[in-house]
Amino acid sequence: MRSNNRKRKKRKLKKQVKKGLIITGIILAILLIIASVLLFVFKNKNNRDNEVNAPLQEEEKEKISKASLIMVGDALIHNAVYSDARRLANYNGYDFKPQVELVKEISSKYDLAYYNQETILGGSELGLSNYPCFNSPYEVGDAMIDAGFNLVSLATNHTIDRGINAVTNSRNYWNSKDVVAMGSYNSFEEKEELETQVHEINGITYAMLNYTYGTNGIPVPYGKEYVVNVWPYSSDTKYEAYKEVVKKDVMAIRDKVDILMVAMHWGVEYTHTPTQYERGQANYLASLGVDIVIGTHPHVIQPVEWIDDTIVFYSLGNFISAQYQNQDSCYNYKCVIGLMSSLDITKREYKGETSITIDNIKNELIYTYYSNWANFRVIPFSNKEIVSKFPNYKNVYETYKNVITNLDSTMYVESYYQ
Repeated sequence: MRSNNRKRKKRKLKKQVKKGLIITGIILAILLIIASVLLFVFKNKNNRDNEVNAPLQEEEKEKISKASLIMVGDALIHNAVYSDARRLANYNGYDFKPQVELVKEISSKYDLAYYNQETILGGSELGLSNYPCFNSPYEVGDAMIDAGFNLVSLATNHTIDRGINAVTNSRNYWNSKDVVAMGSYNSFEEKEELETQVHEINGITYAMLNYTYGTNGIPVPYGKEYVVNVWPYSSDTKYEAYKEVVKKDVMAIRDKVDILMVAMHWGVEYTHTPTQYERGQANYLASLGVDIVIGTHPHVIQPVEWIDDTIVFYSLGNFISAQYQNQDSCYNYKCVIGLMSSLDITKREYKGETSITIDNIKNELIYTYYSNWANFRVIPFSNKEIVSKFPNYKNVYETYKNVITNLDSTMYVESYYQ
């Protein structure tokens, strides 16, 4: 009996062991399945997270580039101006830098700075001369470059006052400097090369073109039309032909640059209101996609306005000259009051798209002081020196603020020193 009981106990123990092994196997199998499921879920979650996060990591950031531009008008170098510069140089050459040093304090802070070289820089070797056929020394350019000016218009009604030799000397001078000087050239090849050249500042590309209404009745030499870019009055029989030339010039460079400027020597002298043809040409340039139109020649200030997306400065007036302070056509100081305008350019690049914005337009009055045809000094109205050198500055400010805002009352005019 005992023997049988032991056998039964052994069989029962084997069954229990076998049953335990089966249960353990089942548990292990379940755990393995659970682990596999969890691993699968975890991997899928990581993949989804990576898919979600990948675009965020690779997404292109917006690139923003900025540049600033300041502009002044005519450098009209009468004999009194260069005689004063000779005195300042102790009669050893010419030094115009003290005459413009107060402007330099402002202009040198800008990325781009424009002015109009009204009188040809033919150099002293040709003999300097005054109105009506000007010739000025190279040192004018030296002083303006020292003040930060790097955009220069050369096409004016005085470009060929002293003939081809003066044009050649002028062009050679500007070619030796790190500036963009446009409107007058030594050859057709040079004209095409320079007018289709792309310039860059702070990641923003730009170009400038320049035209004058005429050359004071002096004929442009046949076959040498490159010496000065002309776009005559709309009443001229050649107006439409020249208009097509301007269009061709603009189209050759427009799509290559972010900002295209055109400097126009136009208008009627000593008038504060743009002529019908000025406004017509401005509208035409705007229709071609020009961004900034800069006007000179009237020797007095004219308004500033937007034409769609094009900002137009009809006339910046004189920058420096020896024109009368309060006589004849220059009554109410109009010929010694100029405009110093500035703006900001912003370029935004995002996902293959580029946008250009022009804003922060400011206009400040400047005054050319001189006494007894000497001691010339260009004084911004924001400089404290205006108080002692021009006691009537507050009344004059109100007059010319109204001129600037005549076509657009929202145009900002900087206040005077207080």
